Amino acid sequence: MAVASQTKITPLISSGTAGPLGAVHLPRLWTKLTLAAAGVLPEGYDECGSGFDAMTIEGLGLKKDEVITYIRTRKPTYVEFEEFVRQKGKTDPDTIRKHNQAILGYHHSDEKASTMHKDMGSSQHHVKDAVTLNTLEDLHELHQAVAR
Repeated sequence: MAVASQTKITPLISSGTAGPLGAVHLPRLWTKLTLAAAGVLPEGYDECGSGFDAMTIEGLGLKKDEVITYIRTRKPTYVEFEEFVRQKGKTDPDTIRKHNQAILGYHHSDEKASTMHKDMGSSQHHVKDAVTLNTLEDLHELHQAVAR
């Protein structure tokens, strides 16, 4: 799909989402890298950060530079990206299970979670898992971009 303008696009794919391979966060990683390659990833979003992005790349036995270069040069569909991951990474069921547990079980520090809740105006301070908080933050960013 061609992007007709340089409007920034908030990546709304949750880190809890998996494609056919079954690895959570992989669709979001592809989304962010694809948006960055097209020049439409909003400021404040890491193209390939040190959190879930790094956990996914390392957890699946991939090389960060190779993944970024592949997305930038080949501009693959998500299905093509998963095939690249199958060819270059480690995708056996045990590896996928461990990766998913690491992502889904990660909680932000109390300080970071508190800051995120405050910034979003959320009173749900019991929510500390990073997947949920990051999704709420993305939805908040979308709202800020279009409703104000």
